[in-house]
Amino acid sequence: MQTNNLPTDELKKYGIVEPDNSFSKKLSAEDIQKFLQGYTIVADNEKNRATFQLVENNSRLNVVFLERDKNITSILAESKERIEYSEIKDLSKGNNQLNFEKKAFVFDKETNKVIEFDLIKNALELTAIIADKKDISELNRYKTELLKLKGFLQDKIDQYPEIAKEIINDLNIVSKEINAVNSISQTNPKQEKSDIELNVNDPDLFQDANREHEEEMKEEENREKSRGFRR
Repeated sequence: MQTNNLPTDELKKYGIVEPDNSFSKKLSAEDIQKFLQGYTIVADNEKNRATFQLVENNSRLNVVFLERDKNITSILAESKERIEYSEIKDLSKGNNQLNFEKKAFVFDKETNKVIEFDLIKNALELTAIIADKKDISELNRYKTELLKLKGFLQDKIDQYPEIAKEIINDLNIVSKEINAVNSISQTNPKQEKSDIELNVNDPDLFQDANREHEEEMKEEENREKSRGFRR
């Protein structure tokens, strides 16, 4: 781990290193250790995101600026109720590069933290997590996001032929997860009705249901009498 040739001026520019050459107090000792080992520091500010990574034997700082379609504040808040999805564009990539990512934000009740998943890079893990929820509405929302991502990638194949191979690889991953979701849905077809409740406190609704039940009972009795007479 090289620390002698750090790009100090660049690190100071982005507030990672203080004027006295010490690391920012916002970073824990573990954060600093991982950063020096090549891990990425992520800084979010509403719709904007910046990532910082030391490369070339820690001699150069690689900075990437991203823009998401939603505020991170609302994403984190709403993800506690349901899985939130967000699109991120890499503003530092050129026109001949794929600059789009789809993210899912899942609230972990055990750690009380929101975990971010990439729909392509973390596809297997994300599908397993959503399947474990046994929630057909979440499964359908996930499938919708996968289908949108698939359509986006298909459009980009012709648009960016120079990176078509990379796009096709991503497309295959997405298609595989769509098939997995379809398989899960077929295994649990009755889950879709789990959210339907009969409000028995509604007198009219209760009376209608009760009346229908009584009529069915009478019809059944008449059928039984008819069978007995024929014997």
